[in-house]
Amino acid sequence: MSKPTSPFSKAELIPQEEMLEVSRRKGDLHIGIPTENHFQEKRICLTPDAVAAIVANGHKILIEKGAGIQAGFTDQDYSEAGAHLTDDKKKVFGCPLLLKVEPPTPDELKLINPKTVLVSALQLKTQDEHYFETLAKKKITALAFEFMKEADGSYPVVNALSEIAGTASILIASELMVNAPKGNGLLFGNISGVPPVEVVVIGAGTVGQYAIRAALGLGANVKVFDSSIAKLRRVQTKIGRPIATSTIQPKNLLKALRRCDVAIGAVRGKNRAPVIVTNEMVEKMKRGAVIIDVSIDMGGCFETTEMTTHDKPTEIKNGVIHYGVPNIPARYPKTASVSLSNILTPYLLEMAECGGLEESIRFDPGLRNGIYCYRGILTQKAIADWFDMNYSDINLLIF
Repeated sequence: MSKPTSPFSKAELIPQEEMLEVSRRKGDLHIGIPTENHFQEKRICLTPDAVAAIVANGHKILIEKGAGIQAGFTDQDYSEAGAHLTDDKKKVFGCPLLLKVEPPTPDELKLINPKTVLVSALQLKTQDEHYFETLAKKKITALAFEFMKEADGSYPVVNALSEIAGTASILIASELMVNAPKGNGLLFGNISGVPPVEVVVIGAGTVGQYAIRAALGLGANVKVFDSSIAKLRRVQTKIGRPIATSTIQPKNLLKALRRCDVAIGAVRGKNRAPVIVTNEMVEKMKRGAVIIDVSIDMGGCFETTEMTTHDKPTEIKNGVIHYGVPNIPARYPKTASVSLSNILTPYLLEMAECGGLEESIRFDPGLRNGIYCYRGILTQKAIADWFDMNYSDINLLIF
């Protein structure tokens, strides 16, 4: 009698245990939103509509009274949306998940409990080593808006604020030409029989692109300068109409600046924005022309621009009006708050769906990229290089 043949081995014929997929365990979020105390900061991370959506999913939100007033949202709006309100700042900072627009101050860091999850801007240029030492001491997990990535590699919060800054730069220029001392009194608009306003945009990134859109929409003539041909070509494609573009050459740039009524500086740099427009170039500009240096937070690309505030936004040098406010989106707190809230809300709901930030960053590499401090351990190379500190790769800590 022949032996029965089988394509399976003896081990494979032994009954095996069934492998079932383990579902993600949902978690409840307890979010604290304090009032922003930073100078001239009026924004808030979540709007009442976003709060309602998050609360409807079974999560708790504790908001300090008055946190949204300067952005146009009352305490009653948040209360009706399902948030709890309190006067006790310490209680808000005691929440396991903290949402802030600006990074916490040294006094606010003292109120944060150990092992808290902090979601806020980082603003590396304004920080010192003590800030990161405090995070390490309290084993805080911190996530920065600036480092959060989408699947396509873009930075959603940075792009959203850049859109606001670019559009706002043209609107601010149109106000200054009329209202500022020694303004030239020109109207931003294509009026029959009147030559249009001449605008020079230096930098063809997101800020520059939206400044171009706004200027063209108001009927201005626009010239764009950038050192990258690829960026200039991309702007031409996205704008959808022919505009004058040029690489940054001193002769061509000076010629454009001498004729322009408005100059927008939107050039970024690695550690500092490069100085593109010198004092000698500014001296040859029209009297009453307006300079909006959007890159002033990185030092500015106009040599003559100095940092100013929303209360006193302009300085006049060589007869030219200089606007050097570093935080332009804060001038439009409601728009900026809605934009920020739209980006953060899906991340928060995803975080809860995964069972908290710890699990969420395992599945979302873009969110994981936003972590710069994991349980007190520095995880961003850029920060470590800036302050000459030790860091560990986040991928080595969570897997």
